[in-house]
Amino acid sequence: MISKSLFDNTETAFALKSDSELERAYFLFKMISMEPLVKIGAAVTKFALHARLPVEGLVRSTVFDHFCGGINEQDCMPTVEALKSAGVYSVLDFSVEGKDTQAQFDATMEKVIFLTRFAKDNRSMPFSVFKPTGLGRFEIWRKKSADEKLSDREEAEWEAIVNRYDQICSVASECSISLLIDAEESWMQAAADKLCEQMMKKYNRDKVVVYNTLQCYRSDRYEYLVACHERAVENGYKLGFKVVRGAYMEKERERAAEKGYESPICENKLATDTLYDKAISYILAHLDTVHLFLGTHNENSCYKALLHMQEHQLPNNEARIWFGQLYGMSDHISYNLAALGYNVCKYIPFGPVKDVMPYLIRRAEENTSVAGQTSRELGLLQKEKKRRGLK
Repeated sequence: MISKSLFDNTETAFALKSDSELERAYFLFKMISMEPLVKIGAAVTKFALHARLPVEGLVRSTVFDHFCGGINEQDCMPTVEALKSAGVYSVLDFSVEGKDTQAQFDATMEKVIFLTRFAKDNRSMPFSVFKPTGLGRFEIWRKKSADEKLSDREEAEWEAIVNRYDQICSVASECSISLLIDAEESWMQAAADKLCEQMMKKYNRDKVVVYNTLQCYRSDRYEYLVACHERAVENGYKLGFKVVRGAYMEKERERAAEKGYESPICENKLATDTLYDKAISYILAHLDTVHLFLGTHNENSCYKALLHMQEHQLPNNEARIWFGQLYGMSDHISYNLAALGYNVCKYIPFGPVKDVMPYLIRRAEENTSVAGQTSRELGLLQKEKKRRGLK
């Protein structure tokens, strides 16, 4: 019988960390636990980088090196190899945000294609990943989602987005690499969902290449999952879903209040957790046609999935089920699952320090807003320090 105590093994969880890296992790999570400090630190860091003050070295040696794999894919390889030695797979995530020209979107497409081919030659990287807004302007996604009429120029932009998607999915299919497509704000997501389904219908016939993302803090996502599954079964293709809780909660609620519509976000965390577990249960009951990537730092959600696998006599390394956590977070989940032979991935963000800062700041802010997350990390790090005889 699987025990919840499996996530308490800090020796396995932090086996790859040197004493100094363990101390750095403890220091960082201690800082992140102080919400006012995070807000001040984020503002100061943004200003310093914008003003070109010499702070990149400090950022690189602290928060960047803890949460990121490096500035380019080759820089990430020592991390990829270290994870591989512990039975953990890697997803290289080019985490540069905020680009808005057609040339930049084409460059992002080429980068994703390059990384997909790069993954093909490395068995420890079974997935590639991208964000919809990395391939086209947010406003185009928004207008398409709202069924607003596009100008001729905007129609051309939309066709370019569709073409970029198709090129990436084609390469992923050719390389037998699965493609995780992130979800973003609700007011652009309808168009992203439709396009993702279009790609699934084309590329998920014999195998699952394309995965969409379900953000379960959205109260409508279970109904969407069921309807999407019905369409897939009717049309003879398979689905892939990365299931997460979500990353845009405050922005979603603020916009809903500002524009006077009902917030799409669940009323509280319990409702989100319930919906998350309901979505996971649905997918696990339909593994013949839906593959699952549990993107979660929640021990209870992982434990429930493990129990389902055990009850249905699924092997630990069941190819249709993956667990995923962000690099630098929830090592007690990742490495303890991997030690038991489950399929586990770490998302490894990378890119130039300045360009990756929006991602890093969001990570820090999210950690302060998730009750218990940071304190759990701190407690486990403290436990491992004590086990090693560190002060």
